[in-house]
This record gives sequence, C-alpha cells and structure tokens, in this order.
Amino acid sequence: MKTAPPLAWVTGAGGLIGNYLVQLAPRCAPDWRVRGLTRAELDLTDFAAVQRAIEADRPALVIHCAALSRSPECEANPGLAQRLNVEVTRRLAGLCPAASLVFFSTDLVFDGREGNYDESAAPNPLSVYGRTKAEAERVVLQHSRSLVIRTSLTGGVSPTGDRSFDEELCRAWRAGRTLRLFTDEYRSPLHASVTAQAVWELALAGATGLYHVAGAQRLSRWEIGQLVAARCPELSPRIEASSLREYQGPPRPPDTTLNCRKAQGRLTFRLPGFGFPGVSQ
Repeated sequence: MKTAPPLAWVTGAGGLIGNYLVQLAPRCAPDWRVRGLTRAELDLTDFAAVQRAIEADRPALVIHCAALSRSPECEANPGLAQRLNVEVTRRLAGLCPAASLVFFSTDLVFDGREGNYDESAAPNPLSVYGRTKAEAERVVLQHSRSLVIRTSLTGGVSPTGDRSFDEELCRAWRAGRTLRLFTDEYRSPLHASVTAQAVWELALAGATGLYHVAGAQRLSRWEIGQLVAARCPELSPRIEASSLREYQGPPRPPDTTLNCRKAQGRLTFRLPGFGFPGVSQ
C-alpha cells in the first residue's frame, strides 16, 4: 500500500505570506500535501477544535503565519494581541510536539537604533506587536524542531487586497489621499512570493533556530513609496516627504533592516531587493 505524502499545515492562509506559501507549494514542496487554514476553517483560539484537527490530520509540519500583525490594532487591543500572537502560538507548539514548527516573526522586535541586525542581536521591541512577537519567539524556540523566520515589510497581492504595504499605498491613492512617508525610517522589504520560496527551502532542508529573511536593500518609507508609485501611474499617486522627528504617535524604530547572511548561506537563490516588473531595483 502506497504511503500518503506528509502533510503540512499553513495557518493564516487567507493572509499575504500564507496564501503565497499555499500557492507555491506545488512547485516548492511537490512531495507534500498542503492544507491552507483560514480563520473561517479553523479558529485557532478554539483550542479544543485545534486539538481535534491536529489529532485528525497529524501534520508533520506546521507553518504558522496567522497573527494580529497590524501595529495600530495591537496598540489598541494589547490583550487580543497577546492572545493571538503568543497564547495561540504556545498552544500550537504544545499540541504538535512531533511536528516541525515554523513561526513568522518580525524585524520590529528591534528598537531600530543600529540597523543591519543579525540573529545574534538582542531584541528590544518598542511596540505591542514587537513585544508579543518577541515573547512568542522565545516560546517557539523551546520546541526542539522549530524554525523562527523574521521578516520585514512584505509586498505582493493578498486575497483580501489589503494585507501588503504596497496594497495599502495603492488603496490610499485610489481614495485620492496624499501620503506622507518617512525619509528616515528604514526597512528591508521583500515580495511575499520570495519569502514563501525561501521558507519552503529552509523548512524542507530541516533548518531550525532563528533566521532572517528579508530584502537585500535598505530602503526608507519614502523610497519604497517612490518604487510603488512608479508602478501605478494610473492612480496619480501623491507622496510627500516626512520625518520621524515630526511624528507624534507611539515610538517607531528608525532602522530595523535585517542582515540575512545566515539564511542566504542555505538558500539556492539570492534574496533580491524590492521591486516590481518594470521597476528598477
């Protein structure tokens, strides 16, 4: 009797990176069955339902993308952020000890004072989102077969049309808004399709521990806005330069760019800068 291929779960499959992981699975993980789980299919806060699903499916790999990831929502609802980003992750890790676990974290675990952070740098998050992700990292890394992926800003097309930063910019321009973008806040943006390909490679190669997967360029919010604007002139995009010095909201880290040398050493392709078809990188 032929043995069924191993099963991988992808939580947050209705989101940006989760959707790309599922869509690219036939090419990147052809020897695996992949089940993409949206919130409608499985409420991860219903721990009894999650336990029943794990016992029924017995996934060999769980790629956990689901999270409360928008910083303003986390600041407004810190209890919800703690539940979704930490407690759900803790339960998943506990319910599938025999499975490999991949967890998505963020460059916002850093305070942004230095930039070019590698995996040995000590986290010092400034936001609720960053703090919950840093706590969840510690939980996951106690799991013997765990892989934590820190990402930066992620571009691409999401099922809902509002999950990537470039989608957010385009939605604002369609609404006729002029965007003020920081010239002195730096990230390492990367298209979600590249992130998904890298994560499949690392996970299936048996990588464990902490890895940074982000773009090869240090770009300011302003520079990113210019790249996105060049791609969609039909929206008549309007952007204005701004500075963190003018910002009055919660603390923002000025430079959370990531050093990805460790991941690059295990990947079969070069992590690119951020761009779009027809736009110079």
